[in-house]
Amino acid sequence: MKTRAILIPLSLFLLTGLVWLFSQQNPEEAKFMKTLETYLDDMWKFYPTTATLLGYYKYNDKLEDMSEANIDRRHDSLDNYRQLFLAKIDRSKLSSEMDIDLDIALDSLDYEVLKHENLLPWEYNPLFYNELFYFSIQGLLSKEFADINTRLKSAIERAKLLPKLIQQAKANLKTPPQLFTETAIKQFPTILDFYRNEIPRLIETASPDLKSRFQAEIVKVIPALEDYQRFLQNELLPRSTGNFRLGEVHPKLLRITLQNTIPIDELIARSRADYSNLRREMAIVSMPFYRIMYPHINMEQLSTQYTEEQLRNLFIRGVLDKIKIYHPTPENFLESIKNGVSTLREFIAKNNLAYLPAEPITIVPMPIIRQMANIVRVTGPGPYEKTGAFRAEIAPFPSEWKPEQINSFLEDYNHHFLYFWITSSIFPGPFVPLAANQQNPSLLRKLYPNQPLIKGWPVYFNELLVTSGFGDYDLKLRMNELKHLLQIVIDFQLELNIHQGGMTKEQAIDLMTKGGFQSPIEAERKWNQIILNPGEAIYAYVGYQEILDLEKEYRKIKGDAFSPREFLNELMKHGALPLRHLRNKILRGS
Repeated sequence: MKTRAILIPLSLFLLTGLVWLFSQQNPEEAKFMKTLETYLDDMWKFYPTTATLLGYYKYNDKLEDMSEANIDRRHDSLDNYRQLFLAKIDRSKLSSEMDIDLDIALDSLDYEVLKHENLLPWEYNPLFYNELFYFSIQGLLSKEFADINTRLKSAIERAKLLPKLIQQAKANLKTPPQLFTETAIKQFPTILDFYRNEIPRLIETASPDLKSRFQAEIVKVIPALEDYQRFLQNELLPRSTGNFRLGEVHPKLLRITLQNTIPIDELIARSRADYSNLRREMAIVSMPFYRIMYPHINMEQLSTQYTEEQLRNLFIRGVLDKIKIYHPTPENFLESIKNGVSTLREFIAKNNLAYLPAEPITIVPMPIIRQMANIVRVTGPGPYEKTGAFRAEIAPFPSEWKPEQINSFLEDYNHHFLYFWITSSIFPGPFVPLAANQQNPSLLRKLYPNQPLIKGWPVYFNELLVTSGFGDYDLKLRMNELKHLLQIVIDFQLELNIHQGGMTKEQAIDLMTKGGFQSPIEAERKWNQIILNPGEAIYAYVGYQEILDLEKEYRKIKGDAFSPREFLNELMKHGALPLRHLRNKILRGS
């Protein structure tokens, strides 16, 4: 029986995978490669829009068929592929690298099975369809992999199929979680604007005949989309009563995506200790500041009036309230991020802290279709593409935010905190691990990069940044680095307590605002992010803890020859491997 749940949005699915290339293969490896090629080709045939975005162009003239018969066909094929991978291939005859790729392929297969048996995006996530309606055409017209006429011919074929997909969406969607439908409704004006206004600009250099044929199809698509917009608002939203918690599906999702070696129970215990220790250290750092910032307050008298925990909150909150007023303006927030990246790049290079790719990363506004709850998204070349640019998309402030809410958000992302958010979310990570992974010969590692490694690497790096003298050892920076790390710890706890427990929104916001010193508007955004992107909030803490354990063991091996820079590079040079395989690579050289 299929369990109703929700999907990780298509944007997360875009990171998924293929294979290690060898000039000479034994028969067993050739058999694996052939099976893998067939498996992936069948996947892209089912997800042609995703295939185009990844740089796989065989199915550019096809569109997703979300009919019950086609979904069932795909589901049935997954068991067959599992048999082919496990029963028909002798793992003992595979090279160590190809054996790793087989594991990655099996994880990909497990994720597909989870989608078909539990997550069911085509039934419980209208955002799944929003991305298909938009990127099926936009991906073809904006990616310059061929001349515009060639791409437009494929777009014509997809446009012919769009009304059918829109009808399938209306028929398939059942009772999504309310937030999913509300977010889909907010996105939909952007989809309509694309079809009404942006398409003419994208096809202006195409041949008149092809433009005419394409426009003839688009005039049929627009009314169908307008009707679907009314469906979202008038029919789907009233019945959007689905449970946003993944429940028993959540551990299955984490097993596939984390690939952790530290048991979850141990990670939970560590997070509790880290929560207490970080708050204590923040209080220690804040005390001399508090004495200067509030000279009229008798701190010795305070110690007789409040408990130790109350004093921590008082000192930390008091200092953060003074610091937060130094923040970017709404108009220069994007420019402040660009300047922060430049400052960090210069410091890291000057102090030779880590390998930095030669490729630049461009900071741009995030398209509205990508805006859900995340405020940043780092993208690079598609796994099937040899060239392409890296970009960090920054979400603009939501149109419904009032000036005081924008100001509150910017106080959270003040000049002292912003550096550590940039380091963790943009540069050097995840940009550096993604750029390094792009150079790895394994296509599977480009398609399925391990997210805890990508998200945990920059958290580990933040500590190195501070101890290396970034900001001339300014303790206000240290205060905000600790606050950022505390936020990572809380994110981990929230992810588990929301999806596997019964934590309410009020409890979650209370933990973030009182325990983590975040603003209410930031806490609200994080709550939405965890609901819309299940699994994502846990990655950074898990990866960070795995790297800390790995560093301890690597130090024992290297002794006095241990170098933080060399260790960071060692984490990157094998590609974004599942953590259990990366551990073996680094510690055993296998």
